[in-house]
Amino acid sequence: MQEAFIVSTARTPIGKAYRGAFNVTAGVELAAPILSAVLERAGVEPSEVEEITFGCGYPEGATGGNVARHTAFRAGLPASSAASMVSRFCASGLEAIASAARRVMVDGVPVCVAGGLESISLVQPNANRVHLRNAWLERNKPGIYATMIETADLVAARYGVSREAQDLFALESQKRTAAAQAAKLFDDEIVAMTVTKAILDDKGQAAGEEQVTLGRDEGNRPTTTLEGLAKLKPVRESQFVTAGNASQLSDGASLCVLMSAAEAERRNLSPLGAFRGFASAGCEPDEMGIGPVFAVPRLLERHGLAIDDIDLWELNEAFASQAIYCRDRLGLPPQKLNVNGGAISIGHPFGMSGARMVGHAVLEGRRRKAKWAVVTMCVAGGMGCAGLLEIF
Repeated sequence: MQEAFIVSTARTPIGKAYRGAFNVTAGVELAAPILSAVLERAGVEPSEVEEITFGCGYPEGATGGNVARHTAFRAGLPASSAASMVSRFCASGLEAIASAARRVMVDGVPVCVAGGLESISLVQPNANRVHLRNAWLERNKPGIYATMIETADLVAARYGVSREAQDLFALESQKRTAAAQAAKLFDDEIVAMTVTKAILDDKGQAAGEEQVTLGRDEGNRPTTTLEGLAKLKPVRESQFVTAGNASQLSDGASLCVLMSAAEAERRNLSPLGAFRGFASAGCEPDEMGIGPVFAVPRLLERHGLAIDDIDLWELNEAFASQAIYCRDRLGLPPQKLNVNGGAISIGHPFGMSGARMVGHAVLEGRRRKAKWAVVTMCVAGGMGCAGLLEIF
């Protein structure tokens, strides 16, 4: 069986949803320049790509349909390059990379592009949308319809994760991202984007437009203080989740090129790392944020590894409450976890995040001379996913 090597990675900066730089930029326009950039970085011609796999939580924000196929054409790839979409909500980007790795390892595909994107700004509430609910599910698994904020508050209450602990975790995320930006640690993965941005008034109505160039993530808040976080009101009265200790709604795209070991050798390429394995696991829907607690042990056991063997952990910070619980239950060393911050500070474009974390893990891992990294996500509906990377 072939090995699946990651030979290049690239992403957009992450834009704030609704009022950020990408608030009227569709997913195809976000992803096409990244597709071109990641191929150029790998030295791969567009005609050499056999398969493209994108993850996206809400494809309607990316112009609908098979956004991977649309993006391939927009980036100048020929009709012979096939493309597919996967959606496992917040784990979609990670799922796409795992899917591409399997195509390389099992089916012998020489060159794939995989990753994820999300245009949350363009997924607007629709008053005419019909939300159908299954009566049996409402009676027997009502948590399946809970909002993500409700599940995060439930995790905090059920497992004793205090508001102060959540705010402290959020503050550390902000500090680490600010330090990483100052040290230019994200520069190798980011491709600057020039786009048209809609200017909104205080009521959220369009008041004009402007051309902007975004070269760094725009959602983090380097001046965050614990006192400021403590003053924020919970989204739900008397609960825990605030705008400061939860991930931000964001827009962005992240991709990588995967190829077989034989193909990389033929091209005389030095890979960044290898995608070694993927595991998923289910949990109760009403506490969906703790999914990694079940996926990570399954992944490690199947590869003969232990927590202490892993040099870098990227655990998606959907909410501080679930991230803290997963960290403590799994026994993840804080100094190895989200070393340059996470979704609370950087942002969380649903389908992009897992792919961004894979790209960042291999680049940061190389800086630190790490060998093993794990990327893990919680997933709506009550699931966890985890991917294992060997870093070269």
